[in-house]
Amino acid sequence: MRSYFLFLLFIFIGSSIQAQESEMNTSEITSFKEKVIASAKSTKTIKTDFVQFKHLDFLADDVKTSGKMVFKAPNLVKWEYTNPYKYSVIFKEDQLLINDGGTKSKVDIGNSKLFKKLNQLIVNSVKGNMFSDSDFMVSFFKSSKYNKAVFVPKDSKIASYIASFELLFNKDDAQVYEVKMIEPSEDFTRIVFTNRVLNNTINDSIFSN
Repeated sequence: MRSYFLFLLFIFIGSSIQAQESEMNTSEITSFKEKVIASAKSTKTIKTDFVQFKHLDFLADDVKTSGKMVFKAPNLVKWEYTNPYKYSVIFKEDQLLINDGGTKSKVDIGNSKLFKKLNQLIVNSVKGNMFSDSDFMVSFFKSSKYNKAVFVPKDSKIASYIASFELLFNKDDAQVYEVKMIEPSEDFTRIVFTNRVLNNTINDSIFSN
């Protein structure tokens, strides 16, 4: 069984950005945050395809996987990898429900403050609303193509696994379309969301293993 802990690290994502960036000023930050928070509050469900690229320094090419992600407010998330292997993880209450090619298992994360925090970050990064999290220092940038928020953890335990991560937002609807997680080793994981559908009815049965 693949390590559920590694999965927590691998689901964060990002990209090499070519567009010219500049820092937002105070009024731009305020306006941007208000738009993102409003968008997050109005988002009850998300269905989206994704492509994930895992960059490891010792490999010549990034490891590419793809699948679908489903979110239902307030905190149900399912990541389903479909290519090149079948693997899914459901974040449900204080549990991870894992299906590794038909082999099912359940992991209780309720007693782990770190894993509960990582689970919270996953939910909030999907929604794009993390600005109230006091565990991070946040910087804001803009370009002609996107807005970006860069999060650096203050908590030493989180920092030992995540050096920083970035959320990229569409400028028109303030929805997250990429996230980049950089590890202390400078390896990183990138996922690009496509074909996003918001606020359609999603049955709770989807979040059963």
